[in-house]
Amino acid sequence: MRDTPRPRETADEFRLRPPQLRPGRALAHTNGASGSGSPHRSDSRSPQTPRGARPSDPIGRPGTTPPVPGRPASFLLLGVLGLPALLFALITWQVVVDGPLVRVDERVSRALVHPDRFSQLLADLGNVQVAVPVLVVVLVQVAWRSRRAGTDRWWLSVTVAALLMALAPALIVPLKELVARPGTPAVPPATGYFPSGHTATAALAYGSATLLLLPRLRGPARHVLLAACALLVLGVSFGLVRHGYHWPLDVVASWCLCTVLLASLWLFLGRRTPAGRGTDRRVRDIS
Repeated sequence: MRDTPRPRETADEFRLRPPQLRPGRALAHTNGASGSGSPHRSDSRSPQTPRGARPSDPIGRPGTTPPVPGRPASFLLLGVLGLPALLFALITWQVVVDGPLVRVDERVSRALVHPDRFSQLLADLGNVQVAVPVLVVVLVQVAWRSRRAGTDRWWLSVTVAALLMALAPALIVPLKELVARPGTPAVPPATGYFPSGHTATAALAYGSATLLLLPRLRGPARHVLLAACALLVLGVSFGLVRHGYHWPLDVVASWCLCTVLLASLWLFLGRRTPAGRGTDRRVRDIS
């Protein structure tokens, strides 16, 4: 049987003919086929792009694109809350069992105690009659300015700060009774010196006032306020130890306890910060 000869295609005809799709290969690239669904891939692997479809972790974080959201906040929370609480528990345990840390504390106290007028003045800055009125003035000012600015629930932040200050005696007085640590030789024989109530009053009053004022300050004023707060708390602590009113561990334990309380207030105020208002302002500027 004689085959019919195929006509030869010239080069021009070959170039002018549109490309022909081959049956069987086009199915591999159609959507919904057994391949990847991508016109450039015929396997079942997911696209290797940073934002490709990848499963999230059990709590919903996208666990594949660094940095992973949530982890820095967890480490920060552990640092500002967990470490001071752990140190406070360690100091309390050493004081209760009269451990070796107490021996070091007594030697440091004997080296530092030297009552004088200056140390008395520093210690008086931790009195309720001095520290609490400072906090009250800041609470009134912040509440008044927030109300004038039309802040939503303007009273909430100042109320939480006031409750935190009122919580201090409810925590410290029972601890004093439970631990029942005697005072230094420079004070009349008595118990209930651990932790230091004056240190806690100064730290909570001046620290809460600082946290409330910080969002309303800019530039060097913020650093000045932080430095003033730190100097006040350290001055009260030094005056208490120098005058012999408290052992050094009494003061350090109050630092740890107040750090946990102030960190809780800081986290709460951070959630109340009008970040969305600044974001909206940036959006309006861009538009």
